[in-house]
Amino acid sequence: MVRPYLPLNALRAFEASARHLSFTRAGIELSVTQAAVSQQVRTLEQRMGVQLFRRLPRGLRITAEGEALLPVVSDAFDRLATTLDRVGSGKVRELLVVGAVGTFAVGWLLPRLESFRRAHPFVELRLSTNNNRVDLAAEGLDFSIRFGNGAWHGLDATELFEAPLTPLCTPALAAALGSPRDLGELTLLRSYRADEWSRWFAAAGVEAPPNLAGAIVFDSSLAMMEAAEQGAGVALAPALMFSRQLRNGSIRRPFRASISLGSYWLTRLKSRQPTAAMLAFAGWIVAQEPEFRREPPGEAPG
Repeated sequence: MVRPYLPLNALRAFEASARHLSFTRAGIELSVTQAAVSQQVRTLEQRMGVQLFRRLPRGLRITAEGEALLPVVSDAFDRLATTLDRVGSGKVRELLVVGAVGTFAVGWLLPRLESFRRAHPFVELRLSTNNNRVDLAAEGLDFSIRFGNGAWHGLDATELFEAPLTPLCTPALAAALGSPRDLGELTLLRSYRADEWSRWFAAAGVEAPPNLAGAIVFDSSLAMMEAAEQGAGVALAPALMFSRQLRNGSIRRPFRASISLGSYWLTRLKSRQPTAAMLAFAGWIVAQEPEFRREPPGEAPG
């Protein structure tokens, strides 16, 4: 079926009229007469074979067909304007969509985004966060930064760095902790991995206390650390991702012992052909490796 040609001016006249529900106000916005707008809309209706507005003594009422068309036309004009802005300076900006587990995004990536932007101004970066469960294809992601062992089916994975887990808590709670055994008297906070604390106590060389069964479980390290900062208990979290809180003293690391349960990885679909923006981002983030391995502030003395 051959679809009718729809003039751009007529679509613009329809979109403005639908927003204002007035041909007169649409004409003022578009710098044309009310009669010109009315005629452009009528031409559009004739070509489509539907009525888009009901003409009233005072203004317009949009029809069901017009309501169905409006969001599509508005979105098309918005995307056109965005593209024109990108090309307006003579330099086409390339879109890059990155998903990242929230802990990494907030704790490491956000403070460094300005560095990436300065190094690669042609990249328009869009960042979304997740809780480590992500579908790159379904969500239209170029990259996903996630935590694990790097074995994800159909994905190309580049290891960035490990982020060992260690107890973190408020200065007041830290001052009450003389040895790892003292944790048995406090509320423990952990992620969905049930064996985290037992493995940490083994690494610290002490027997796990009986209060492990009562640990509060979080699906996000960000939420867990917010609870820890409010004094709800002692979190087992990656100190490297909370360097800012360690520097400003809102949390402390009472013990040096830590455990590593995986690494952060930069992943992409194997079927995804890398773009210039993807190559720029991958090169930039991998080049940060020496900094990845730097110990966070606030280290426990022993």
